[in-house]
Parts: sequence; structure tokens; C-alpha cells
Amino acid sequence: MRIEYDRDTCIGMFQCVAEWDAFERDESAGKAVLADSEEVEADLFVREVPADAELDAKFAARSCPVDAIRILDDDGEQLIP
Repeated sequence: MRIEYDRDTCIGMFQCVAEWDAFERDESAGKAVLADSEEVEADLFVREVPADAELDAKFAARSCPVDAIRILDDDGEQLIP
């Protein structure tokens, strides 16, 4: 499972930070940061989700009010918007 985070879409509500510790606050930018991620396109960050963090990652995606976070299975199918 992997997570995609669109930093450009993020509005800085930081609800994802409360759900999964892989997200951190960047107060100066007013956006969240996805730790240990790779920028694959401009402002699109991707990382693998450890098996023991899958539930937290899903909660982080569900908590985002602007759908800036997507959860994808190993085949690239979207699990969480």
C-alpha cells in the first residue's frame, strides 16, 4: 500500500497530523509535510505505508477536508479518496 499527498491541494487544517505521525506541521508554509516521501511530480509526494501504519494512513486520508491524500493498493487502485 502507498500514500499520495498533493501538497498544493493542502489547506493546512493539519487533521492528517493528528491521525498519522508520518504527517508533520510546516507552520511557515501552512501545509502538512509527509515524512520520508519522494516528490514524484510538482507538489505530489509518495511513500510506502508500513503494514503497522495502514489504519493510521487510511484515517489520515479520510480526515483530509480537501482530499489531498489518496491511499493506493499495490496495483495502483485507489482505496481511499
